[in-house]
Amino acid sequence: MSAPARTDTGLAVSDRPRGGLPDARDGASTERSPERGLEEAAIELLMEGELEIAGRLVEASNATLYCTVTHEGQEAACVYKPVAGERPLWDFPHGTLAGRELAAYAVSRASGWDIVPPTVYREGPFGPGMCQLWIDPDPAVDLIALARSGSHDGLRAMAVFDAVINNADRKIGHLLPTPAGHLYGCDHGVCFAEEYKLRTVLWQWRGDPLLAEAVQALERIGTELDGELGATLRQWLTDREIRATRTRTEMLLRHRVHPYPPEDWPAVPWPPI
Repeated sequence: MSAPARTDTGLAVSDRPRGGLPDARDGASTERSPERGLEEAAIELLMEGELEIAGRLVEASNATLYCTVTHEGQEAACVYKPVAGERPLWDFPHGTLAGRELAAYAVSRASGWDIVPPTVYREGPFGPGMCQLWIDPDPAVDLIALARSGSHDGLRAMAVFDAVINNADRKIGHLLPTPAGHLYGCDHGVCFAEEYKLRTVLWQWRGDPLLAEAVQALERIGTELDGELGATLRQWLTDREIRATRTRTEMLLRHRVHPYPPEDWPAVPWPPI
């Protein structure tokens, strides 16, 4: 069966209550969250809980399964992407997309933006893969209008985050605004290429000065690349990909402006939704 649809973007949403953890995460801000205990509880649930497949996101290019995960009385909805379900790509090594999702989560957490929902790598019904907490987006938000906004702080932070991780596929349907106002993003499997491949619908700030909050987040990333973040990335990325991530971070800090679209690479993913 397929997962129940949530918008016309081809993604899906749970129509079942998910318990306390997901709602608590909806209260996150664009600053370093004071609710790390809730995040750690979500990580434990995702890592240790029993996965039950409820459906499949049929429009996804790789196997993307909608699941429930239960552990010690807690239950939540999540997405499970087994490595075995990844389609070969010409520009990314086969079998590495799940790990890139984990790398994106690590950068998100180090930055303090909390753009990527809690994400783990674990065994599942179809072998090892990425498992990520499901985020129910606010149905009242027009995603196309949101993607075009030039005044949304969370969206602007996401644009800088995508530049750091070299996101080659930021579509409108990957935006997950919550009713509490926090903006999450999903689908970070095609990130961290060595070559500049930034492809996104968020070009409205190109050439504009970075906000002070973005500079602070980049400084945190740069510092943590020499510590815990760097150690985490080495589990999922090559040394050259990590060096490229450091270079992108340093360039953003040096120039302190939002990047421009690439000249030799499509600047917007297709389809953009």
